[in-house]
Amino acid sequence: MEGKLSSVAKNFTPSSIQELSQLAQKCNAINLAEGFPDFPAPPCIKEAAVSAINNDFNQYRRVQGICDQLALTMKKTHGLNVNPLTDIAICCGQSEAFAAAIFSIINQGDEVLLFDPCYETYEGCITLAGGIPVYVALEPPQWTLDPEKLMRSFTSRTKAIVLNSPHNPTGKVFSRDELEIIAEGCRRWDCVAITDEVYEYITYDNQKHETIAKLPGMQERTIITSSLSKTFSVTGWRIGWAIAPASAASAIQNIHIRITDSAPAPFQEAALTALRSPIEYFETLRGVGIRVKKRFLYEVARFNRFSDSV
Repeated sequence: MEGKLSSVAKNFTPSSIQELSQLAQKCNAINLAEGFPDFPAPPCIKEAAVSAINNDFNQYRRVQGICDQLALTMKKTHGLNVNPLTDIAICCGQSEAFAAAIFSIINQGDEVLLFDPCYETYEGCITLAGGIPVYVALEPPQWTLDPEKLMRSFTSRTKAIVLNSPHNPTGKVFSRDELEIIAEGCRRWDCVAITDEVYEYITYDNQKHETIAKLPGMQERTIITSSLSKTFSVTGWRIGWAIAPASAASAIQNIHIRITDSAPAPFQEAALTALRSPIEYFETLRGVGIRVKKRFLYEVARFNRFSDSV
């Protein structure tokens, strides 16, 4: 069978995140590789999922109420007017929403800008679509954006830029000035911004996330992807979405239907309960971000002490 594999399959290597996660599980080690919350999902949304299953919401389904609620949230949080009937696609997690977004706009040979370091899934999706990843390094230790370096990375073949903020793996929240620079590049080179905003409510040091879509001239050239996963500690439920201009949202929805047909029905029902959570719930997640940061720094220090003793 090996000889029958496609060239894409042959060039794909195992996920380093999954390999490290399996190794951590095997060795009973602390897993710093995979980005999943270590706090339980709210009881009310677990109860909503159980209720949906018991009420036989177990077939193919698209819950329009999710789109309605997301449109309300985008207006209240970012001041964006989103049509819930045409501008939102429900997908199997942010990962599928992102992949479908890439497949909907990238042609063979198109270049896509990625900020380095970045989540490993991005490159794989771009490669599958025939695109060419182009890396733009962020400057440590604060992972700042060098405007000149970014602008030099745009070419006539650049089709899109991927913006992950709050950022995985660094936790960086792109500042308004940095968003303005990225937006200027998109407008100048007529590029699409594809965002990954799954950590939108989990930020450090009282920083506030803003979507680049709210900047002048950007909503019509931005595809926002996000999910329930991090906000509600349900990474295994696979409920995500893309918010985009109607033509792109339709294309993403069509690709989603061809690949997976429907996001899990009972978890879509539970998503309605989750998205209607009071504002106080989302505010508490900033405290989670602080605890996560402290835990990470503690584990790094512990590792360094162990390394020094070996």
